[in-house]
Amino acid sequence: MMTEFINFFNENLQMIYIVVLMIFVGVEVIGHVPAVLHTPLMSGANALSGVVIIGAILVMLDTEPENILALALGFVAIVLGILNVVGGFVVTDRMLEMFKKRK
Repeated sequence: MMTEFINFFNENLQMIYIVVLMIFVGVEVIGHVPAVLHTPLMSGANALSGVVIIGAILVMLDTEPENILALALGFVAIVLGILNVVGGFVVTDRMLEMFKKRK
């Protein structure tokens, strides 16, 4: 099991570097977004999460049943994507509620 992990790590080292770099760039970009742009950014994040969910489902459909690691990572991607979409809709709904007239 550990040998498989080390082989996977060595074979996909460039992809791992890119993912780590994307995380740092994403945190830096999101941290400097003004409050005015929060709702449009949330809409974009929801769209990207929808793409992640569909991509994870497609990858899981092509994966062999014996590949438990790929299936587990796909399941985690689907769950986190769904949580992000639902949370984004809740936050956007609450923000839009602030602009409605009170009775």
